[in-house]
Parts: sequence; C-alpha cells; structure tokens
Amino acid sequence: MRIVIQRVINSFVKVDGKLISSINRGLNLLVGFSKSDYPSISSDFSKIIDKILNLRIFEDDKGKMNLSLIDVDGEVLLVSQFTLYGNIFSGRRPSFDKALEYDRAKELFLKLQEEFSKRWNKVKVGEFGAHMEVGIFNDGPVTFILDWEVKNP
Repeated sequence: MRIVIQRVINSFVKVDGKLISSINRGLNLLVGFSKSDYPSISSDFSKIIDKILNLRIFEDDKGKMNLSLIDVDGEVLLVSQFTLYGNIFSGRRPSFDKALEYDRAKELFLKLQEEFSKRWNKVKVGEFGAHMEVGIFNDGPVTFILDWEVKNP
C-alpha cells in the first residue's frame, strides 16, 4: 500500500465538474494498492490510520512540526489513485502490472474509508474509479510517502 500524505490548506474533488468532497486544513491522502496487498493489508489498517492521525507534521506556534492532525482538529480527504503503482522505467507508456485490480482495490479502499471514519469524524472521500479533478493546496509544501508492506508472520 502506498499513500502520498500532503498537508493542505484545503483540498477538493470534482467529478464531471461537480464538487463531491472538500476539506480545509488537514491531510489529502492519495491511496494506491498493489497486488501483494490483497487481502491481508486490511488487518494493518488500524496501525496505518494510527500512524497518520498521530504524525506530528503540523507546525506549532514556534514553527516546528510538533502537532498531529488530532492536535489541530484537521480534516482528511481520501482519494484512490492506482497510478501510484505505475512503472515508468521501461518504455514510454506506464505499466500498471503491480497495481491491484479494480474490484479488489475498491474493496480495500472502502474498508480503509470505513475504518478511518470510525477513528476520525472528519473524513471525506473522492469517488473510487471516477475521473476526478483533485485540487490540492499544499501547505508548506509538506508531502510524505508512506509505503506499507504486509509483514508475514
């Protein structure tokens, strides 16, 4: 699982020119799943969500990254993005061989959304599988990439 975490002033998603979700101060999360994530990554969702909610990436009154999303009472916008597993190293056209197929990725994304919403009441989402216009007004800019691999016992 790969998540691009962006600290934002605001962010929005439009589909067919219509606004479907928007947030103010918080985190825009671009989420992609690989074939190796299915189905076991969902057992790690609690840890992943805890990590994101508690990341100290918001500035305190001294300009230091000391505050979490919880501390600033921020919002979350979850956006599915299978292209995070696109391979651009060979040829001129991206290959998506490592990206999880649509139905399974949708299943995981909806489960992530459900689990996130149980833990934080300020979660909004894009539309899975739609062609979306995503407005991201990055604050900083501050961007992190979380690559999470399932650990087999």
